[in-house]
Amino acid sequence: MTDSKQVLGPDDVRRAVTRMAHEIIERNHGLDRVALIGLQRGGVWLAVALAAEIARIDHDIPVGSIDASLYRDDIGLRPVSPGSVSDVSFEIDGAIVVLVDDVLYTGRTVKAALDAITDYGRPSAVQLAVLVDRGHRELPIRPDYVGKNLPTSTAEQVVATVEGVTIS
Repeated sequence: MTDSKQVLGPDDVRRAVTRMAHEIIERNHGLDRVALIGLQRGGVWLAVALAAEIARIDHDIPVGSIDASLYRDDIGLRPVSPGSVSDVSFEIDGAIVVLVDDVLYTGRTVKAALDAITDYGRPSAVQLAVLVDRGHRELPIRPDYVGKNLPTSTAEQVVATVEGVTIS
């Protein structure tokens, strides 16, 4: 068993969420038609935290969640089972959807989420917000909003929660 090392504490996570919330508002010139969708499981808590911070700064926006596990391209290569139920209870057509995930690694989960979103409609744009970008991309996926760039080895595990980010 390897030792875990905390690289971000709760205050660091809070500051990153606040900064990312401001960046989302600024990049979109306000919040018209902006909605957040957290990727099950890790991105949901972050989407909720971003929505709360955005509401504190400006006003409420829609927030939902999506389970993209059955849209993954590695079904059959490893066991995959649905993690949770998707909850997108607002109009996607014409919206600016900000996909939210805790850790961006290969990009395969984000690709699956993009496929899953089309079952709900056709957004005018999709942006990506992640708390941690650890590199090692296998697909041409680049986040629009990043809490922390954290170079890691492929052997390391990164866990991100509201309590902080640890590497083991």
